[in-house]
Amino acid sequence: MDITSSGMISGITSNALNTSAVNGEQAIYNQIKNSDDSKEQLMKAAQEFESIFITKILSSMEETVDKTGSLFEEKSGGYLDSFRPYMYQQLGHDLASNPNTSFGFAKQIYSQMEKYVK
Repeated sequence: MDITSSGMISGITSNALNTSAVNGEQAIYNQIKNSDDSKEQLMKAAQEFESIFITKILSSMEETVDKTGSLFEEKSGGYLDSFRPYMYQQLGHDLASNPNTSFGFAKQIYSQMEKYVK
């Protein structure tokens, strides 16, 4: 029995990654929620918004690339497609949390919203 053609490995990998993603999102939510200072919560939420925005940009950019006949053409049954969203999510988080690579949205959101936070 060829388990790769039946999709068993793909399904197992996908379920494990989805559980990991949910746990990661819950951890981020808990970090924001458990902050003592409201302004610190605002900054963390703004950074997470920027992270999500960057992730969506990267995902959208990847969908526009024609991979036919290229090095990145998918020939192995779609395993890379299972991991790509998580790679973009981590890359978005890393870019947003580093002051040298941040797009600056978090700072702008924070400066606009801080007057409403006690």
